[in-house]
Amino acid sequence: MTRFGAAALVVTLAPWALAQAPSAAPPRGAAAPASAAPVPASAAPVPASAAPAPFVPPSPTLSPDADAGGRTGDGGPVFNTCVEQIPDGRNAPTLSSTLPSRGKSGWATPLRIVIEHGRGETVLPNGFHVQLGGDAYREIEREGFALPDPDGGSGPTKSVVVEGEKATTTLTIPLLPLPEEPGRHELTVPPLPIAIARASGDVITLCTKPQTLVVEDPIANTPNAKPKSNPAPLDQLEEWTAAKQASIVGLIALVVGALVAWLFSWWRRRPKVLPPPPPPRPPWEVALEELDAVRRAGLIEKNELDDHFARVSDAVRKYLGGLYGFDGLESTTREILHTLHRVVPRVVVLEEIERFLRQADLVKFARLTPTEPECREALDLGEQIVRRTIPPTPVAGPVAATRTPDPEEPPAEDRA
Repeated sequence: MTRFGAAALVVTLAPWALAQAPSAAPPRGAAAPASAAPVPASAAPVPASAAPAPFVPPSPTLSPDADAGGRTGDGGPVFNTCVEQIPDGRNAPTLSSTLPSRGKSGWATPLRIVIEHGRGETVLPNGFHVQLGGDAYREIEREGFALPDPDGGSGPTKSVVVEGEKATTTLTIPLLPLPEEPGRHELTVPPLPIAIARASGDVITLCTKPQTLVVEDPIANTPNAKPKSNPAPLDQLEEWTAAKQASIVGLIALVVGALVAWLFSWWRRRPKVLPPPPPPRPPWEVALEELDAVRRAGLIEKNELDDHFARVSDAVRKYLGGLYGFDGLESTTREILHTLHRVVPRVVVLEEIERFLRQADLVKFARLTPTEPECREALDLGEQIVRRTIPPTPVAGPVAATRTPDPEEPPAEDRA
């Protein structure tokens, strides 16, 4: 048995099947006692030919000998909970109920009801219902019982076993005895209605028999019973929803952060498209800048005449190679002149270029030391060559030079 509090709800098993029953329900088919209240016409058996419809119970009545408290003159109880309804020509299902003979006050006692019926019949077609203030509720409450809250974990249960064309339905209804006074009490469970629906739509109402229960106090066998203190606390496992959600969010954030970091690292390591290089400067600009740098270096004043002449020669050679499309620094004087003789249109300062290059060769290869006037003349001549060979309109690349094969040109290994 399970311990429950005093407050409880009543589970109405079949709301439409509740009606008043006489103090002693006579056997089916037997005549009713003379002292019993007459059954109204509306409570007569429903003919089989009648249209199937839920049964509407008559108004509750008490026995003529019952007082306002619902008791007869000899003290016997008169119940106001159930009237059986069985259509004519039908085999009524078999109902039996059992209840333990003893129980404890405030402890649930199971009422076990077994119904044997046809396979197509359904016991309690509308299930269990909670209805406060009904006749069955008031009668059960008057007898000192209550039904536990179905949501409390010990509500009524139902099980069905089908064997061929027969079925057995077992109902277990926990009853909570709550006598008003302490001590031993003998309580009577009033008849309870059990509704059974057939496939044709007919509804059968059967009533359980009154059951007697001897109720003892829970501490009846404890001498000098005293209140007990609260039990020691027990460890409870509680689901910490906030921590669980925070952990999930943190894990997702960690995965997303790692993915974002990897994507950012991959994006930084990706092959970068280099911007296009700036367009090459015109060779005459570069040559004039180099010659001006030689002039401002003051190499003549420092008596570094060889270095002065070499820098002027390199600037002019590199300029000629960039303007006419050959490597001026790696070409010999003969190769440069040979290329320039074939340029169309003719180079206007070809004689000055030839004189400049041959003088530079004497300084470089013959170890001839130039004088200061020769160094200044070579610088002025170099600037003159550059300025007089600047194209009248800018060109995108080197000036094309038309060359024809020269049978007298020596091989490359003999050039000096």
